[in-house]
Amino acid sequence: MAGFQEGAKAATLPSRCSTSVPGTGRQQRRMALCKLEDFTFDGFELLYSGAVDKMKSHKSNLNLKEELRKLREETNVDSLRQELDRERSKRMDLEQKMNDVLKTRLEDSPPLPPRKQQSPSNNGTEKRQKEVWSSRLQKWVYERFGVYIEDFRFQPEESTVEAEEPLSAKRLTENMRRLKRGARPVTNFLRNLSALSNWHSVYTSAIAFIIYMNAAWHGWAIPMLLFLAILRLSLNYLIARGWRIQWSIVPEVSEPSEPPKEDLTVSEKFQLVLDVAQKAQNLFGKMADVLEKIKNLFMWVQPESTRKLYICLWMAFITSCVLPYKLMGFMMGLYAGIKFFIIDFLFKSCPKLRDKYDTPFIVWNSLPTDPQLKERTNATVSRRLSGTEKVQPVVSRSNLATIPCGVSREEETGRSHSTKKGAFHEIFNLLESERPLAVCENGWRCCLINRDRKMPTDYIRNGVLYVTENYLCFESSSSRSSSSKKNKVIKLVDITDIQKYKVLSVLPGSGMGISIATPSTQKPLVFGAMIHRDEAFEAIFTQYMKIMTTTKPPASAEL
Repeated sequence: MAGFQEGAKAATLPSRCSTSVPGTGRQQRRMALCKLEDFTFDGFELLYSGAVDKMKSHKSNLNLKEELRKLREETNVDSLRQELDRERSKRMDLEQKMNDVLKTRLEDSPPLPPRKQQSPSNNGTEKRQKEVWSSRLQKWVYERFGVYIEDFRFQPEESTVEAEEPLSAKRLTENMRRLKRGARPVTNFLRNLSALSNWHSVYTSAIAFIIYMNAAWHGWAIPMLLFLAILRLSLNYLIARGWRIQWSIVPEVSEPSEPPKEDLTVSEKFQLVLDVAQKAQNLFGKMADVLEKIKNLFMWVQPESTRKLYICLWMAFITSCVLPYKLMGFMMGLYAGIKFFIIDFLFKSCPKLRDKYDTPFIVWNSLPTDPQLKERTNATVSRRLSGTEKVQPVVSRSNLATIPCGVSREEETGRSHSTKKGAFHEIFNLLESERPLAVCENGWRCCLINRDRKMPTDYIRNGVLYVTENYLCFESSSSRSSSSKKNKVIKLVDITDIQKYKVLSVLPGSGMGISIATPSTQKPLVFGAMIHRDEAFEAIFTQYMKIMTTTKPPASAEL
């Protein structure tokens, strides 16, 4: 390193430009430039040789290579400067050409307002300000409208399964009472409308008729109805605030409210459940009848009734296309008033007129429900089957020879019917010719209620009911195949009365049954809980009338 310093000192010889003493800053810059010019290539070679010798002597190759690289970079400063000067000159030439082109274009075009040059620092601050303002705007929008935006977010619907309450007599009774209390305003409103139409109070109905017809004539029918709705709501508000306001065309009858009993016996609870179930059954039955009639009206189940509706709809459509709506509203309002106050009153007062000329009433009553349609189809099927039964096969003596040995006439015409417990005639101790009719080959499942017996086991029996040509047979399901004590056989000739009967609504088949009276029983026997009660009644009654109309009574077939 000492040699390297000595070489450096030898290289820094005084130059020709250092005659004046440094003074001002301009003179110092001139002296520095003169020193740079005095540096020659020989001096660099001396430095380079001294450095190489020292590197070999100290064996520090790594440090010397780094110093060598630095020296080379210093030597290439001039070449780099020259290249930079060339690039600068080229860029200045290009800028000069671009400026010339822009000047020529600007001279041809109208002058533009001066544009301020933006520094990169200003661009960065502007970007930051924009980001801050956008974040503030988003925050303000979310605070104001975030609740409404969350409402429009799509989410999968969660299916919640409500827990069903167990059956309770108390809860069932309370629900029926709640339903009755909730429907009371609607029933009172309908009852008041019916009283207006029936002219229950002549003065009230006359005043209402005059006011309505005057409003309909001047086109104020709909505003009048809306005003009445507002008036009714205002009266309800005053009643809710404690005012005693009560107005009704028909006087309300207050039903005595019995306090609910807490301690009920088992029989009282059972009777309470039966009463509530009967009311619910009747209510649901009426609702089902209305819905089924509407469905059958629109499904052309009864074409005569649906055809009238179809023609009325076409006439209404053509009228709406031809006449203006103002005239149609006027006509509809007048017709509604006349129909409600006059026509309905005449029809209700004169039932014969209603049966002849009240088309909506006739159509509604003629519409069948689904059970009635089922009864009709079963009746037609049973009539067809009864018609085929009258045609019996004729077996001549010539055909008897073709019958193989061991086969009787009964087996040739039709094999004997058998039940689950054995042959039919063996169970009921009848002749082999007595077989169930084609309508009841499998029988009708029911329960026999013998009201002459007092024991519960003898009072009600479950089984199957059959009808033959001469007998009505009941096979008890609890009887054994070896004994027929619990089975019941009734001669059709001995029946004094046969009627439809309804036991309990909660039983199968809605509690429908058949009541049969005989001389041997004090109270009629009831075959209840029959699902196909109407079919069984028609078959039994047809066979009974067939036997009773014959001149010769049937012979005794009991063994």
